[in-house]
Amino acid sequence: MTQIIVGENEGIESALRRFKREVSKAGIFPDIRKHRHFETPLQKRKRKAIAKHKQRKRSFHN
Repeated sequence: MTQIIVGENEGIESALRRFKREVSKAGIFPDIRKHRHFETPLQKRKRKAIAKHKQRKRSFHN
């Protein structure tokens, strides 16, 4: 779980910015998208195309 400690004189905007940066570094957003119950057809095609590209790239290097 990502958490930040807000400084005594730190504004809420900068704390929120730091939190968003930490969440992004931790890779939480892609994980949430991956575990969604509903995926639009466009998202499904895009995810499959990326997976196919990654698989081809891996098999090319071996």
